Amino acid sequence: MKLIKLDEIKYSLKNLKNRSLRSFLSILSILIGITAIFALVSFGLGIQAYMDELAKQAGADKLYIRPKGISGFGTDENFFLAQDDIDFVAKINGVKDITGAYFKAGELKFKDQVKYYSVVGMDIDDLDLLMEGFNIDIEEGRGLRKGDMNKVVLGYNYMVENKIFKKPLKVGDKVELNGADFEVVGFYSEVGNPGDDSQIYITLEAFEELYPENKGRFGYVMLSAEKGVLPKELAEKITEKLRKHRGEEEGKETFFVQSFEDIIKTFGNIINVLNGILVLIALISLVVASVNIMNTMYTAVLERTKEIGIMKAVGARNSDILFVFVFESGFLGMIGGILGVFFGFVVARIGGAIAANAGYSLLKPIFPWYLIIGCVVFAFLVGALSGLMPAIRASKQKPVDALRYE
Repeated sequence: MKLIKLDEIKYSLKNLKNRSLRSFLSILSILIGITAIFALVSFGLGIQAYMDELAKQAGADKLYIRPKGISGFGTDENFFLAQDDIDFVAKINGVKDITGAYFKAGELKFKDQVKYYSVVGMDIDDLDLLMEGFNIDIEEGRGLRKGDMNKVVLGYNYMVENKIFKKPLKVGDKVELNGADFEVVGFYSEVGNPGDDSQIYITLEAFEELYPENKGRFGYVMLSAEKGVLPKELAEKITEKLRKHRGEEEGKETFFVQSFEDIIKTFGNIINVLNGILVLIALISLVVASVNIMNTMYTAVLERTKEIGIMKAVGARNSDILFVFVFESGFLGMIGGILGVFFGFVVARIGGAIAANAGYSLLKPIFPWYLIIGCVVFAFLVGALSGLMPAIRASKQKPVDALRYE
């Protein structure tokens, strides 16, 4: 039986080779779909891995109080939390640590170049909480210290040539922030998006000196929950109590409290929807490929009707004929899948490099073994199932009728 199957496989491969152009077109149609699916899913898995790592590093116990609306945090002049608001939230049961941060657009000048990015004013006493929440650490130099009035720590992109300034900045460089002289004392690690990696960090006191009109008007508040307290429930409690404290109507709050878990979930849902749409588009190409393979196999059945008759006349069973045609269509799908995985890997690598160069290093594809095996198996099944109907038709032909076919 094993020898017979081996002969059937050799026979199938010979037939595929004899109609090489038709086989190539079938493989190409499968290849395109698998390439798209592999590349898209690899990015999706990469983003999920990034979010998981972010949650692990930042901690799921973090919560954020931010302004409502489309404005980014700290940029809405109509929203701010005063120290009184922060002190009030700090007394709510379940709140462990809390700190406010200033955010404001600033003018940064280095030599003859001027750029505009967000300036972050941080309370040095709560630096650890802020660093965990922002998911950053010192990459070069040192962090800010108490009393640093003319010192600045910059985001990762300032160290990269032509990313922000023509020449990369280094520790010890002098810059002007809103016309005031500052010394660069350090750089934070890469976050993975241009906005965060271009921020400018100074102490709370230095910020209040640069922006005296913003003193006591915090545009962003970060806090952590006590051990055993569910962040989502704490967020609801803070929202209710802070709304009443600020005298705002329910549903018309100028702020919202968001747990880190909610941020990850929202971000993940958006990515999943986008990936779903893109993969659906890629699946359309696989449907076209399936129809193409089915058409190819139906044509092959018609062309080889007499061969089928001869095979049956010398003892081939229906299952043998069925195996031949299903194997051929499945083999086309498998080859298309293998090539699709290869080209998908190349496309994803190039896409990841382009994204990283643009400052979006969080868009980094990963290639787990189950994605590779899954795509190849899926392609084989698409091919095999596409050839099933033509194979059944071929296996049911009667030897006498097949031999008389012209």
